[in-house]
Amino acid sequence: MSSFAIPPDLIPAAALRHDGRRPDQLRPLTLQRGIAPHAHGSVLIGFGNTRVICSAMIEEGVPRWMKEQNVSGGWITAEYSMLPYSTLDRKQRDSTRGRIDGRSIEIQRLIGRSLRACVDLEALGQRTLWVDCDVLQADGGTRTAAITGACLAAALAGQRLVTEKKIKRLPLKALVAAVSVGVVDGRPVLDLDYPEDKDAAVDFNLVLNEHAEFVEVQGAGEETTFNLEQFNALIALGRQGVAELIAWQRQMLA
Repeated sequence: MSSFAIPPDLIPAAALRHDGRRPDQLRPLTLQRGIAPHAHGSVLIGFGNTRVICSAMIEEGVPRWMKEQNVSGGWITAEYSMLPYSTLDRKQRDSTRGRIDGRSIEIQRLIGRSLRACVDLEALGQRTLWVDCDVLQADGGTRTAAITGACLAAALAGQRLVTEKKIKRLPLKALVAAVSVGVVDGRPVLDLDYPEDKDAAVDFNLVLNEHAEFVEVQGAGEETTFNLEQFNALIALGRQGVAELIAWQRQMLA
């Protein structure tokens, strides 16, 4: 546990965030399993007011390039989209514009990398795991909620393969989760909502597995810079948040 885990009664009211959270506190977490009945695994995950449907479907066979290059095991492909009503102003569908915007491409690649780091592709066999993450409501942290929910959906799909005796063991090497951290009003905070994300001087997204190993770190100063002390503080705070998320994932899968 990092130094940010301060007992609530020792935090003055002035130090609380605009929504009443402590600097080291996640937003309320919610989960509904089986939200998409035709998927092999699905969840509706909520990080506060951010809500994302994550579904996983397993298709027999792998991409042609894997066959041509004699690559063994299975594959994972992720898709991410924000539904038109997920934001205050209607967001135009990618299909209407005829192309996927650059942000969605970047996020779905991040989701795919995160899942491929935690799923045993050899144990999956010659199958493709399709993961779809659709944002119902956006209030900051949609990519981190999508990764955390996608891991749960993939685990549920893997459990179904085991139940149907198509594979012998769960093809999951480790749980993975993601969280945002940032510097807002001069202090490090965990799990930014939209107002905080919009005003953050520094903004990071961290993806880690259950062994506290990093899958990916995305971070930048927003018209400012940050020093090593701030970087280390944000990493420590993010590791604490991901540890809490993974404990929650375990409870949800139990």
